[in-house]
Amino acid sequence: MAAENVEILTTAPATEPAGHSCGCGGHDDAADPVLDVRAIPHAIRHATVFGAFEAIAPGKSLILVAPHLPRPLLAQLAERATIETEVLVDGPEAWQVRITRVA
Repeated sequence: MAAENVEILTTAPATEPAGHSCGCGGHDDAADPVLDVRAIPHAIRHATVFGAFEAIAPGKSLILVAPHLPRPLLAQLAERATIETEVLVDGPEAWQVRITRVA
């Protein structure tokens, strides 16, 4: 396998939108991010959601897709921050819940 040259930048690329400084080259301002946890092993599912939720700014939302209505998980998130929830799809194959971090 050939080695790849990696360029390490000291500042974000010029193509970054204003206010976006992680260096990834993109942003998700247009829509709520969707996290489908159905394929994530149950042992790490809640930790994955906690990590994604921590990345959501106050006033923004995350859409969670789960194999059941995640009541215990929603209660755990509510212990971490004030949230609002809206069930967008109520099963039976998958549940979609918009979780908003209240500003």
